[in-house]
Amino acid sequence: MKQITGIGANVCDTLYTVSEYPKEDTKLKAENIMQSGGGPCATGLVAASRLGANCAYIGVLTDDPQGKFLMEDLEKYGVSTDYVTVKSGHTSFSSCIWLNTATASRTCVFHRGNIPPLALNDKQRQAIGDSAVLMVDGNELEAAIDGAKTAKSAGVKVLYDAGGMYEGVERLLPYADILIPSEEFALGHTGEKCALAAAKALFEKYSPRVVVITQGKKGGIMYDGEAVREYPAFLVDAVDSNGSGDVFHGAFAFCTASGYDYYKSCIFSSAVSAIKCTRMGARCAAPEFEEVVEFLKERGVNEL
Repeated sequence: MKQITGIGANVCDTLYTVSEYPKEDTKLKAENIMQSGGGPCATGLVAASRLGANCAYIGVLTDDPQGKFLMEDLEKYGVSTDYVTVKSGHTSFSSCIWLNTATASRTCVFHRGNIPPLALNDKQRQAIGDSAVLMVDGNELEAAIDGAKTAKSAGVKVLYDAGGMYEGVERLLPYADILIPSEEFALGHTGEKCALAAAKALFEKYSPRVVVITQGKKGGIMYDGEAVREYPAFLVDAVDSNGSGDVFHGAFAFCTASGYDYYKSCIFSSAVSAIKCTRMGARCAAPEFEEVVEFLKERGVNEL
């Protein structure tokens, strides 16, 4: 399998499991605490790697404790750091996340740090051109646009994880072959009132090969310019939903590189997301391929 490369957020998360959302100006005992790598693109690459893909992260990290953790974390999960530039003396992108066991919700407070923006070099562009899929998430916007142009000229598919309404993303959207927005993004960007109308509006305006709108516990919808198809969410006992969307996108990139059709990719990726929610952490909770196949078989889905 040709590799999946990614440009986007790589975040050091600190997760606190709590019995309720903390009230302002009080103290609350945490039930558990753990450090985990996060960020849509980097976590998606880890998910794809755990499924069996050859993955590489393209980005800038620094040498503070969080940056060192993020570098080691990628390598631990088999994601190549050959295309990472390390710049000393900066502060990493990091976040603090409360996981509410009463509601299975997550609340995130983040700080972007001050690492200089990524500017692609020839080695990084070559890695993109040699890929099957380039994943972007709207972070590192200028480099993502540069990378998407490189990908398009080389016949590499661009998968855009459109979860955040970042300034200027309308410049990146036209390069997406596989556009996977959250429902919030889709409605907010298009001004439409329902996901179906938003999917059609995004398809007509930006001409991707497919639009897949994720709708959390409701599953989602897929539109390829001809037919609209709904795909399910799989009900599980969720303990940590943080990163569930990220692993969905990574799984979809894996499916694309593996030659799955888009609807089967939706089903498979939804299963990956569901399994992840049953375990703590964004990256360490991502399942391996055989686990996903078995999960689907148990639910009567055998064609994968």
